Amino acid sequence: MPESSDRPSERPSDRPGDGRHGTDGGSPPPPAASVPTLTGDRPDDGPQGPAEPWTEQGLARAAVAERIASGRTNDVPVRASRSVAQIVRGNVFTRINAMIAVLFAIIAVIGPVQDGLFAMVIVINTLIGIVQELRAKRTLDKLAIVNAARPRVVRDGATVRVAAQEIVLDEILEVGTGDQIVVDGVVTSVSGLEVDESLLTGEADPVLKRPGDTVMSGSFVVAGTGRFRATKVGRHAYAARLAEEASRFSLVRSELRSGINRILTWITYALFPIGGLLVYSQLFLGGQVALDESVAGGQVSGPLADALRGMVAALVSMIPEGLILLTSIAFAVGVIRLGRHRCLVQELPAIEGLARVDVVCTDKTGTLTEAGMRLAEIRDLGGAPDGNGAPASSPTLVLAALAGSDPDPNPSMAAIAQGCAASGGPAPDWPVTALAPFSSARKWSGASLRTPAGEEHWVLGAADVLTSDDDPAAAEAARLGAQGHRVLLLARAGARVDAEGAPGPVRPVALVVLDQRVREDAAPTLDYFAEQGVDVKIVSGDHAASVGAVGRELRLPGAERPVDARDLPGDADGLAREVESRSAFGRVTPERKRDMVRGLRDRGRTVAMTGDGVNDVLALKEADIGVAMGSGSPASRSVAQLVLLDDRFAALPRVVAEGRRVIGNIERVASLFLTKTVYTMTLATIVGLLAVAYPFFPRHATLINAVTFGIPSFFLALAPNTDLARPGFVGRTLRLAIPSGVVAGLAAVTTYLLVLGGRTVPDPADRTAVVITLCATTLWVLLLVAKPYVWWKVVLVGSMVGLLTTIMVTPLGQWFFDLDVSDPTKVLTGLAVAGVAIVAITVIRVVDDRMTAKARREADSDEPASSRASTG
Repeated sequence: MPESSDRPSERPSDRPGDGRHGTDGGSPPPPAASVPTLTGDRPDDGPQGPAEPWTEQGLARAAVAERIASGRTNDVPVRASRSVAQIVRGNVFTRINAMIAVLFAIIAVIGPVQDGLFAMVIVINTLIGIVQELRAKRTLDKLAIVNAARPRVVRDGATVRVAAQEIVLDEILEVGTGDQIVVDGVVTSVSGLEVDESLLTGEADPVLKRPGDTVMSGSFVVAGTGRFRATKVGRHAYAARLAEEASRFSLVRSELRSGINRILTWITYALFPIGGLLVYSQLFLGGQVALDESVAGGQVSGPLADALRGMVAALVSMIPEGLILLTSIAFAVGVIRLGRHRCLVQELPAIEGLARVDVVCTDKTGTLTEAGMRLAEIRDLGGAPDGNGAPASSPTLVLAALAGSDPDPNPSMAAIAQGCAASGGPAPDWPVTALAPFSSARKWSGASLRTPAGEEHWVLGAADVLTSDDDPAAAEAARLGAQGHRVLLLARAGARVDAEGAPGPVRPVALVVLDQRVREDAAPTLDYFAEQGVDVKIVSGDHAASVGAVGRELRLPGAERPVDARDLPGDADGLAREVESRSAFGRVTPERKRDMVRGLRDRGRTVAMTGDGVNDVLALKEADIGVAMGSGSPASRSVAQLVLLDDRFAALPRVVAEGRRVIGNIERVASLFLTKTVYTMTLATIVGLLAVAYPFFPRHATLINAVTFGIPSFFLALAPNTDLARPGFVGRTLRLAIPSGVVAGLAAVTTYLLVLGGRTVPDPADRTAVVITLCATTLWVLLLVAKPYVWWKVVLVGSMVGLLTTIMVTPLGQWFFDLDVSDPTKVLTGLAVAGVAIVAITVIRVVDDRMTAKARREADSDEPASSRASTG
């Protein structure tokens, strides 16, 4: 790859004709003069195969078949999704499953079978996790196939599209603006080809390519067209090696997963001392150690076996076995739901990330407006004749010739070609002597044409870039742009368009007025973001007045005062402040878009960037969440975390809502599971210090966990939820779980000591009273967490109460779970203590809610106005 110091300072003058190639059918090869002689040994082929002759006609089908048979193909996966074996291993071999397996092994030795029931929950959870992730994988893989790039290759002289995996060594590939280079190669012919290698090198300046230069996979074309020969494919290619490294980590940070992992680490550290304390205290009940054991009825009886059962019961309740599962299920279900709406989630945590976004930076053309445009008017300015008095060429003919000379027209040029063809017939056959493709950095394109009057040099681009601000043409273009049109200036240059310093001084000839239609769903989408407190910034390369007009039509606050990005401060802090306080920006270069996104992130904002063009790639990569359009350039789709396959900007609210559902529900579920962990720690520690028998067997813990948290949490994790996503997941979860868990644990201990009456070993009635206290208390916590109430939540809690009551009063339930409700005094004691605990938890929750609301109001009032404003 050439270094920046080796880049040519001007474009080559010996370009091949007009550079036009077909895309789906046959096309003639460029003239032989543009094709370097590269037969014989090839030093850059490496280990992939010996040198073979090749031509610009491409490989013959027999040669392609031979390379496929020998394995010299671009054998890279469509996307880096986990295989079926990896999904199974990832759901089976987990830290929590390992803990549960050890505890189950203990019960398998000492019995009875009822006390090992908790292992069935893990089996069911694991199966559910595997099935849901396989469903999500199938959805993602199907969408990824639709989203996958289909490069153009030359075979037997015809240009055809193939899947990236079908490319073979020595293939001739054809690329144009917006295409991503998918394999490494050597350039064979060019027509103003400029390649952006910033994603590989970090350097943003486009690299001008000449025949013989190398191109690297992972880069993308920003201007011009060209062909190159594949020299490294598959895992030998540069981008494939980068992807292998990148696959070792997730590019999107998930606060949910990192917070849950941190909590699990704390719990793991607590398991060993609490488990040791319980075993020790159970063996020395009443100050006497007894290790005599007996086997009867399929179970081991005695102090050691009872001590181990108590330890297992406590540790099983401490482990939040369903939390990881439900988090994975929530993400997987989110992927499936979004897939039904043609939204490809390329990184799972992106669902969560977009829900936390508070700024959306969006391109205008193709995102807020329809991708296609219509030529509305060609306004002649009368500047066509040259200084020698040569006859003027009609602006319509010139525009038709420019459109015909563009080998890879963008939407603007395509609209011009269609409009000129409709009004003036076929384009003139004027030979092209030099070509300057459009690029977002220059904001103009041009061609030197050999007309009947001689060689003429024409440029088409932004009026305020090609002329001075006080030029009448620029002023008229700004006036038309303020009405919502896209306006380009056709001007005549004094020198070839590929000369150094081109285009130089120009003479305005005509204004080209294009109509762009605002998407019907754009305004409701922006209204949704405004209601949700999300700032929207329109960041476009068009004239600021045109950007402002679109923003006003969409009722975007602040769009009446659009900003020309060239006038923004040069320093990072000043730029960030200005970007945060305004909402519509025009004349934004790709590098400036990236700097604007970076500035917002540096000020603590969570930024999503949406776009469809090659000029959006740098900003998409810099944003917290990049969102690309399905019909956009392959380069933009490849760097985005989310791809809207139907190009519907209106799909973003659905993604935000899905992310908020995931975050809000997992936060609720986490509060439930951690309440269980905290009350078990409290109960186990006090029981261990008092040296009394643990009040539960593992079967009791299984019953309590199932009816209070396990079954309800599964439904809550998938329920609708519109709560705003806020940072501080771990803190908010523990604010509810710790007080509720401590109160529930103390209530259980209180009931236990009251019904024991000075004894150290409980009977079934004693255990049942403690079960009643814990179930009643934790079901109340479930009610607090489940707000706002709807009918199905009430039915859910009522069903759990009915299930628990049925188990306690039926002979089968009493026998299986070793319960006894024959002593009304103990039952009433359990209910009374639970009532006191419920009142205490409610008071704590109300006080905490009021303190939290007050702190939030104070934080909002202390926050600088500039950081809250979206419009300035």
